[in-house]
Amino acid sequence: MNRRDFVGVTGLAAGALWLPSLPSLGGNPVDPARFLEGVDVAVKKRLSDAALNAAKSAGATYADVRIGRYLNQGVFTREKQVQNIVNSESYGAGVRVIANGTWGFAATNQVTEAGMAKAAQLAVQIAKANSKVQKEQVKLAPQKGYGEVSWKAPIKQNAFEVPIKDKVDLLLATNAKAMENGASFVNSVLFQVNEQKYFASTDGSYIDQDIHRIYPTFGVTVVDRSSGKFRSRQALSSPMGMGYEYLTPKAEDKVAGPQGSDVVGYKYSYDMLEDAARAAKQAKEKITAKSVTPGKYDLVLDPHHLGLTIHESVGHPLELDRVLGYEANYAGTSFATMEWKAKGQSYGSKQVNIVADKLQPGSLGAVGYDDEGVKTKEWMLIDQGKLVDYQKIRDQAHIVGQNESDGCCYSQSWQDVQFQRMPNVSLRPGQEKMSVDQMIAGVDKGIYIAGNGSFSIDQQRYNSQFGGQVFYAIEKGKIAGMLEDVAYQTNTLEFWNSCAAVCDQSDYRFAGFFNDGKGQPSQSSAVSHGSSTTRFNGVNVINTARKIG
Repeated sequence: MNRRDFVGVTGLAAGALWLPSLPSLGGNPVDPARFLEGVDVAVKKRLSDAALNAAKSAGATYADVRIGRYLNQGVFTREKQVQNIVNSESYGAGVRVIANGTWGFAATNQVTEAGMAKAAQLAVQIAKANSKVQKEQVKLAPQKGYGEVSWKAPIKQNAFEVPIKDKVDLLLATNAKAMENGASFVNSVLFQVNEQKYFASTDGSYIDQDIHRIYPTFGVTVVDRSSGKFRSRQALSSPMGMGYEYLTPKAEDKVAGPQGSDVVGYKYSYDMLEDAARAAKQAKEKITAKSVTPGKYDLVLDPHHLGLTIHESVGHPLELDRVLGYEANYAGTSFATMEWKAKGQSYGSKQVNIVADKLQPGSLGAVGYDDEGVKTKEWMLIDQGKLVDYQKIRDQAHIVGQNESDGCCYSQSWQDVQFQRMPNVSLRPGQEKMSVDQMIAGVDKGIYIAGNGSFSIDQQRYNSQFGGQVFYAIEKGKIAGMLEDVAYQTNTLEFWNSCAAVCDQSDYRFAGFFNDGKGQPSQSSAVSHGSSTTRFNGVNVINTARKIG
């Protein structure tokens, strides 16, 4: 590692202090002036053909090629200082083949016709070697070729075109706003990602895609010098599949929380300065907030909080590879087996309608085609509380008696093999008009929760515990002050069967995650979870500050 790389890595680590789980900024350092360069589509087609032809000549019955250019930028600040700026690029190609009925994969950063052909030949050799121990041959769902097509994220402003100075000014202004409102410490970060991906296969597809993601976030801490107590609050932003326009606040994208809560949510634009000011005030209020009394409560969960619970208790257990035990050694298994599904048991109440998709504009998972050339779509996972389907890709569809992929195959980079990954998984909003205040009006004893906190869940995605960022007591239909030390304990089926009401479309928002880990070797992906504010009745709440025994 040279000095420049060392400074970049250590600076990245320093910038990550006090912030929630952060995405990897892997790749090689690059001059940001090169971010706007591209690779000609005709060149990528010629390179892909070199690999496809070499694979077929070596004995492959199927082959696909992914040429990827991955750009990342991270700007890190703390109080009045810029801690680090990281610019990275990764460029190369991966070749996946079937030979003798078995998968083989190889990757190369030698993106030339000779380099591509060599990688394809190696992939075939690996497949043939694997076939000696393969018990069943790969069965791919049929997939028509699309010819030469393209898809671009519908962004309005490419974040990589925005001067770094403007980004630094925004983060430092965010820090200043938090400090003005009582913050003792504040870190802020802005991440941008651009995936330029080209896919080609022996099915006859040549697909060029341009994907953008952005994630502004911060962490605020307030210290009470007299008592020595301190509390923190993280940003209520969501990473989005958008451009820099996400950071231009629009009044119509602001969603007020319940009266008396001082919580504001955001849809397709985010007011970072406003959120930082509120974060400082709320962190200060948390220091003197009443500690929760354990017991059963009706929970009213904000979308920015509920997204994580959806992710862990629905998204992961309905991944078909996990259901089949393929992930048991690392990510775990699932209680929602095919045998369990066949019994027709209830996953949730009639209000629970959960859809999977890679289509919603602005979501992290939105693409035109997945990483094995399947056009993306929407499909139901849970319909009125009943489990009706899983998430699956081309070599899994036949296992559940289906003949097409769901289009949710993904790889984090050109050098990693693609496999089944979680699409966007979202709770559909209620059909009847209902505001958050109207929902709370029907709660006698409850807690309103916003923001993600710490959580734990078992390896079958069944027993779990979730915290949050801010908590408010609900008494006789109204907000009755802030609470602290709140977490709820439940199991997946009890929780979703306790779902009593869902606000309508006007309250619908995304929560998202930049770094969902899975697989061996581990890979990271980005995914969004949409929902409206939702009520769950009679959930067990514990006090996280109380000692046991």
